[in-house]
Amino acid sequence: MKSFALLAALTATVLAGCANNAAPVRVEPTYQEAAASPFLQSSREAIARLTDGFDMSALGGGPVLVATVVNVNDLSRSAPLGRTLSEQYASHMAAAGFNVKEIKLRGDVFVKEGAGELLLSREIKDIARSHNASMVLVGTYSAAASFTYVSLKLVRTEDSRIVRGHDYALPNDRDVQRLLQVPR
Repeated sequence: MKSFALLAALTATVLAGCANNAAPVRVEPTYQEAAASPFLQSSREAIARLTDGFDMSALGGGPVLVATVVNVNDLSRSAPLGRTLSEQYASHMAAAGFNVKEIKLRGDVFVKEGAGELLLSREIKDIARSHNASMVLVGTYSAAASFTYVSLKLVRTEDSRIVRGHDYALPNDRDVQRLLQVPR
């Protein structure tokens, strides 16, 4: 009888140990969590800060183009993060009442060597002229250890003058890290 009780206790202990080593159950995010995403909120706030108090009559009635946000270290390419941010900025600007023209731009910005100033590329100037756009929203991002830093500029197309700017940071959480990966 003692051996049966000892065997039962040993079996219960082993089974309890196995239960603790079971794979964790993955909890799927909810639609409510998605709607309240801090990533979406940060894009909304960035556009709100960039455009707060902006006199839309300064646009002269022409539309605003939104260029793809690019990696500051490789201006010729953008990870999914840059394209996602650009799409969100365009949506938020349109919701704020800006006349945003839907157009996919590439080769967004280049740095003029020696001057260190951001200029619109010839491609954007040509596209802006053909669409009668008065402003272009351009931006860069730079991934660091803990944060990805984003810099936005609203640029006047006629003279490449930066009219507004706003900088902010995204935490390098799992979502941002995934969006930073450049597809091969």
